[in-house]
Amino acid sequence: MIAPTLLGHVGAVSGAAISIRQFEGVASGISIIGGRSYRVGQVGSFVRIPQGYHDLYGIIADVGATATPEALQNLSSRGERWMTVQLVGEIVETAFERGISQYPAINDEVHLVTDEDLAKIYGTAERGQVVIGRLAGAESIPVRIDLDRLVTRHSAVLGSTGAGKSTTIASLLRAIAHSPDGKPAFPNTRILLLDIHGEYATALKSIAKVFRVSPAADEEPLLIPYWAIDTTELLSFLMGRIEDRAFTSITDRIVAAKLALAKGGKYEGIDVNSLTPETPIPFSLKQLWLDLIDPELKTWKDQARTQSAITTPGNADTLVAPRYPHPGTSSTPPFANNSGVLSIRRQLDQMRSRLLDRQYDFMLHPGDWESSLKGDAKKDLPELLKGWLGSDKPITILDLSGVPSTVLHHLVGGILNVLYEALFWGRETQEGGRQRPLLVVMEEAHRYLGKDANGPAKAMVQRIVKEGRKFGVGAMIVSQRPSEIDDTILSQCGTFVALRLSNSGDRSKVQAALPDSLSGLMDSLPVLRTGEAIITGEAAKLPIRCRITLPPENARPSSEDPEISLAWSKKRAGAEDYVNLSGPWRAQNPKWKPTRKEK
Repeated sequence: MIAPTLLGHVGAVSGAAISIRQFEGVASGISIIGGRSYRVGQVGSFVRIPQGYHDLYGIIADVGATATPEALQNLSSRGERWMTVQLVGEIVETAFERGISQYPAINDEVHLVTDEDLAKIYGTAERGQVVIGRLAGAESIPVRIDLDRLVTRHSAVLGSTGAGKSTTIASLLRAIAHSPDGKPAFPNTRILLLDIHGEYATALKSIAKVFRVSPAADEEPLLIPYWAIDTTELLSFLMGRIEDRAFTSITDRIVAAKLALAKGGKYEGIDVNSLTPETPIPFSLKQLWLDLIDPELKTWKDQARTQSAITTPGNADTLVAPRYPHPGTSSTPPFANNSGVLSIRRQLDQMRSRLLDRQYDFMLHPGDWESSLKGDAKKDLPELLKGWLGSDKPITILDLSGVPSTVLHHLVGGILNVLYEALFWGRETQEGGRQRPLLVVMEEAHRYLGKDANGPAKAMVQRIVKEGRKFGVGAMIVSQRPSEIDDTILSQCGTFVALRLSNSGDRSKVQAALPDSLSGLMDSLPVLRTGEAIITGEAAKLPIRCRITLPPENARPSSEDPEISLAWSKKRAGAEDYVNLSGPWRAQNPKWKPTRKEK
């Protein structure tokens, strides 16, 4: 008797790819098994090849004329239909394992995979797994991913605009932080989300601590101490291009300022013999500016240059430069200064402009973390790290929506530098990366990780994806344009969650980086439904098409498309006040509300 699940027979074997000659009895394209209907020959669906005491499993990658073996293509005119299947694993006794121990033989039977078969592969719950959705072709089967491999081997969530990336991220983070019964699944979870557009504060507010440049009542101010950022990148942002001689002189001044403060013994862990410009100790940018501008302007009363010609002292706190009379000729006073001059007047003017620009206050004037003119600050690194990494909630959101695009590279690079250096050097401590790992989720990653970008953000992410797994720092790259992401970064991602991708360049980039060569499965990316994804790589047992579980309506990111027909069909309200548009723009805060009473 012919089994109702019979799909066809093995016709050719070539490595992990086998060609299947479809059985004539399923010519209708639908099989009814156990009261359930199954589509036959669907790209991305599974097949089972019995091998005595164990079964081989494969995924249909190609169907039709292109799947016909080249040597047999003349048979297609006689009605034979073929499929190409990629072998992916086997069940020995009851446990599923990726990889195969033997190949099928010619004419071996190939069967449809039923829900019962899928339950053997996906139905077993193991330690460290997270349920993120349901099988697209079998809604009763949960899809689980391995949390260890998701974090340590890094991951990428990719999809076109409107494909459901933000909702997928919100759902995934909720699944990690809370089990279906609402209790913490992993109570020691530590996730930091870089939110470029301010989409997640509302969606994750119950399980996340939010830092924002312009915070609301229930949020914390986002402050990044400049002295914890890479010194080279900080000077590049403040002053632009600097010649090597001037750069060395400036960093020498910074080291001297840090050394003077370190000798006071206030800061833990400082070895004055190994102190460098990168050592995270406060120093005053205002005082540095005054110390650098003074030699550029100075003149002398006497030719021996022993009597200063200063008329008005400078003020570091208000960034007012000292005043000197202009130099005379070479033989008449006042005489030009020739000591300590670096010829960086233009760069110092830019530095002063940056320090006076209020939009950069979150970094250059970081509240209690800003250094006084003497060098010390009210708060130190432990308070900063505790706020970002030691929250009582599993997720920390750094909302960067109010950050100017000109500083985004520097800001993201600075944040990642603070996090990685702290977890790297403290890796053996209770708070370090090995004892309590960190997952860094980077939204809109193409904005600062592009191929042509050479900023600190790209350099730090490259370091994290290459070395982070050993020190407990994992990366999740989220982007709608994978073709623009740096090749080195994308190639280090071990798990891919690929939502609908319409652009052919983006699809080819994903296919090239995927560890499982299932081109036929990847060809379905343009036709995935919203919220549907193909998951493949280290964290998934098998490449699979999954319906991501939707969060509750009140816990979804504020990124959904407006309903145009509904919005335009409403009657216009009475008097409109466009302060409601100009105010949030000026405040760089979408939650801003007017304080004056309407006239």
